[in-house]
Amino acid sequence: MARITVIGAGAIGGTVGAFLAQAGYDVLLVDVVPEHVRIMNAEGLQITGIRGDRRYPVRAALPEELRGPLEIVLLCVKGHLTEAAMEQYASLLAPDGYIVSLQNGLNEEIIARYVGPERTVGAFVHFGADYLEPGLIRLATERPIVLGELDGAITPRLHELRWILSHAMPTQLTTNIWGYLWGKLVYGAVAFVVSTVDAPVAEVLADPRARLAARTAGAEVVRVARARGIRLEQIGAFDPTAFAEEPGWEARAEAILDRLAEEMRDSLKPHMGIWMDLRVKRRKTEVDMQCGVVVAHGERLGIPTPLNAATVRVIHEIEAGRRAMDWSNLDDLAAAVPA
Repeated sequence: MARITVIGAGAIGGTVGAFLAQAGYDVLLVDVVPEHVRIMNAEGLQITGIRGDRRYPVRAALPEELRGPLEIVLLCVKGHLTEAAMEQYASLLAPDGYIVSLQNGLNEEIIARYVGPERTVGAFVHFGADYLEPGLIRLATERPIVLGELDGAITPRLHELRWILSHAMPTQLTTNIWGYLWGKLVYGAVAFVVSTVDAPVAEVLADPRARLAARTAGAEVVRVARARGIRLEQIGAFDPTAFAEEPGWEARAEAILDRLAEEMRDSLKPHMGIWMDLRVKRRKTEVDMQCGVVVAHGERLGIPTPLNAATVRVIHEIEAGRRAMDWSNLDDLAAAVPA
């Protein structure tokens, strides 16, 4: 049986790792928070939410305790920590080992620079979970994990990995992983807009300013993705192609935002994870690895992305404590919409 190493035992990594350990896999959860590691080893990892309330026995370690060679690595750190993680762990990867990015953004590009595309597997993750405190995670929604090779091939290791991860969440294979990752960047652009305000997503999306900014942000991502030749994939009930600037697109985008608001209103998780980072944990978000990546690709292609650029600026100011999570932020974002 392959040894599985989960790097980053937060909301995503902790959830997947605990469920795989329950299924009998050889799993080690690696995390930088000593108290989290201590509690997991002593008491197990407690997961509450839609699967009930239970403690899962797991093995956990601090990064400095990790030894190679590593066979299957599930990389679950925040996107802006990917480079540092690769500096620390890439040399521990076995020659026939591989790294799976269970992250937001296009971090597969970074991973492949360190270990090669042949040892990198792309993944789209969209289930909802929150790391509440050391030893405690809340699972709010269950949605499929989608796996894909960077070159679109369907390989034996993908089939093996699909079987493994299906013990944590329903898991599918795709020949178009980049379509899922860019599709989630459209979703992410909307998510960052609504997370500039300290209110539930459904409440924010009732504001016309938020609607305008969200539509525009999503449309910018679609424009850049299509210029790169990306065929966007649907993200659950969220269809990123609704933001493509074609006749009638505003109404289609509005319908998607209506559906998102309704879904979040009825969820155990009425806020985005971004809100949790800003309002509760007071920590850096992944805005640079999502909206910022879109801006960077747009600049290289000569495609303006003023709304995503404004979102990056506003989020950075909130992170730095120079701006409150106030409704007036929507004025600043709406002002970035081209006339």
